[in-house]
Amino acid sequence: MKNNAVMMQYFEWYLREEPHLWRQIPLQIEELKQCGITALWLPPAYKGSSGNHDVGYGIYDLYDLGEFNQKGSIETKYGTKQEYLDMIQACHQANINIYTDIVLNHKMGADEVEEVPATIVKGNARNECIENKTVEAWTKFTFPGRNEKYSSFKWNWHHFDGIDYDNRTHQNAIYRLCGKNWDQQVANENENYDYLMGADLDFDNEDVRNELISWGLWYQNLVHMDGVRLDACKHIQFTFFKQWLQELRKMNKDLFAVGEYWSYDLNELLHYLDVNENQLSLFDVVLHGHLHEASCSNGNYDLRNLLKGTLVEQCPMQAVTFVDNHDTQPSQALSSWVLDWFKPQAYSIILLRKDGYPCVFYGDYYGIEHDQMEPVHCLKKILSLRQTHNYGEQHDYFDDYNIVGWTREGDEMHDGFACVFTDSTKGAKKMYVGKKYANEIFVDALENREDCILIDEYGNGMFPCNDGSISIYIKK
Repeated sequence: MKNNAVMMQYFEWYLREEPHLWRQIPLQIEELKQCGITALWLPPAYKGSSGNHDVGYGIYDLYDLGEFNQKGSIETKYGTKQEYLDMIQACHQANINIYTDIVLNHKMGADEVEEVPATIVKGNARNECIENKTVEAWTKFTFPGRNEKYSSFKWNWHHFDGIDYDNRTHQNAIYRLCGKNWDQQVANENENYDYLMGADLDFDNEDVRNELISWGLWYQNLVHMDGVRLDACKHIQFTFFKQWLQELRKMNKDLFAVGEYWSYDLNELLHYLDVNENQLSLFDVVLHGHLHEASCSNGNYDLRNLLKGTLVEQCPMQAVTFVDNHDTQPSQALSSWVLDWFKPQAYSIILLRKDGYPCVFYGDYYGIEHDQMEPVHCLKKILSLRQTHNYGEQHDYFDDYNIVGWTREGDEMHDGFACVFTDSTKGAKKMYVGKKYANEIFVDALENREDCILIDEYGNGMFPCNDGSISIYIKK
């Protein structure tokens, strides 16, 4: 991975369908490169159950990348297959890696119903049965618009273990299908959190596993992605992605992988990594939770704990750090938005430290039109500082309830910096930046303070910041 690499999640939930995202990305490549973005995590590229209105997670046909007239459109929300492939080629020519979003937990928008005996289970206790009945299940996927191109595999109820809708009675509930058991190696919430939505794939079924591996190899051969973002890991048999990645890495041994395992319990994340023998990284949901809590605490959060018990603290090589994403946006399923005033502090934590692989959110970089949110103030400046100053030995000063900071000394080619911020009232912190800066002047690159900080003969400086603010000092 490139030094000081930065991933960018290049979508948010409310993106407009026009103009197509796949046509827009090539127009932004040069700016993204200048800002230090080295990889793009793209939204799911395959046809969803609502055609070109689907954000990408209502998976219908994995083989339809905007090529077939299915679900009311040829294109996906983001464009056509050819636009997708042209965009990826343009990114690769610009030396920007492509990470594709892999959604294998469920399918939606079946072509036909099937009559299936099933058992209604409790929503918060999935192993407890309520009633046995025969249902009409939307579980037959024949993809008539594709007509067996690329794959002749047809899905039926034997390939799923649960659904959430009976077409006969129009009743919503969680139904476990006849003769099926929930996959056991999943998160323990609700006694068993195998079922999430739609027609839930049965990962105990060998035909299912083989088809998903076959599709993954087809996709890798077509797209030549550099990495994958794996959706809904906590709901999928824990060992499946280890097997899936091993097969794809026979084609690309350097294929990067990051899983979405949404839990604020660090032990759950570490267990998942252990089961998968660290074959992938995980998003640091724990750190996101700390950032969200700090932003909402009205100055009552203990900043000494900001990094404690996080994945990036305990397992930095497997941690993808982030501030927000499409699921944490206001009104979304996991809404936990880091408030705007604290966003610069949050981004300094993920972008200006030595550990973790940071992921910048599209909605923070460009703003979110739907919610009338502006881009994060000074995000581009912090990204620039990551390229120019985020080098050398790091010194941490997470030793005060309200004011914390750290420094990096730089290296032979790059100067270092001193970062200090607060979630409360203004103050200052004495920090060591390195003896080589003795008698040099440091100034705030963010221009929140006008101070000229003289570094003493021992390499220390007294670095101030304003109320609820951040300052990043670099050599004048």
